[in-house]
Amino acid sequence: MRALFLIPGDELSQVQALPAAAAVASQLGFALQVACAPALAPLWKLLPAVEKTIPFDFRNASLADWANLLGSVREPDFQVCINLARGRQVDLMLSMSHIPTRIAAAGFSATSRVAPTDAGWPAQALQAYLQPIGVTLAADAFRLALPPELLREAQASLPAGDGPMLLLAPAGVPGDWPAEQWQRLPQRIRSTLPGLRSLELPPATAATALRRAALVAASDVVLASDPLSEELALLCGVPLVALGREDDSLPRRDGVKGLTSRSGLGALSSDDVLAALGLA
Repeated sequence: MRALFLIPGDELSQVQALPAAAAVASQLGFALQVACAPALAPLWKLLPAVEKTIPFDFRNASLADWANLLGSVREPDFQVCINLARGRQVDLMLSMSHIPTRIAAAGFSATSRVAPTDAGWPAQALQAYLQPIGVTLAADAFRLALPPELLREAQASLPAGDGPMLLLAPAGVPGDWPAEQWQRLPQRIRSTLPGLRSLELPPATAATALRRAALVAASDVVLASDPLSEELALLCGVPLVALGREDDSLPRRDGVKGLTSRSGLGALSSDDVLAALGLA
């Protein structure tokens, strides 16, 4: 028994779909295959239930690409397709497939149409796609199961010591919290917490997602404005302060807090961030 997930979009879209995919695999006993952009396929190594990724560029696919995708999805015995893509081409492809249950928010190929909400934590919003097949999604209960050797490598690469580990993950884009603030914050914390260890990560990419997930899991708290790092912290169960995020876009959980400003992240002071971290 297999389920197919069609997931266009960036790294964040893939990671936010992990809890939903895991729920289908565990509750129905299905193996999974995922069609996503080729560069994003490494992200699905985070979920052992995925037996295969199908590299597919939804944004720039030609007619030949769609025909090849149809061949890929007609050969295995899929019982369910969770389709997050939209457009005439994906509908034509799915309508010619042998998949009996096809769930989507729109399109003539869908056997079940759903109405996902734009509010709340996006990972939990995918519950709408699972209801037609009787799967319950508790995204906040999902945790990434990382390979032990990857965790050991991450722990070995962190600064030495026994103090708490603060992982910094700036987005590195215009409008981010200023670079000098990221650099000065650990020094301020060490004035009252001398044993603090800290590490600032470069901007995230799909190719480095596995290692980043392990570094997140090996840390005691994550301060991030990078959306992928924020999502990895949530899925690893690590305390998080997410800069630029409203609380209602995050799961309601002790140790998880959003911090934003109407004037932009540049208006946030280090005192604001220290208070969010519980250190002020």
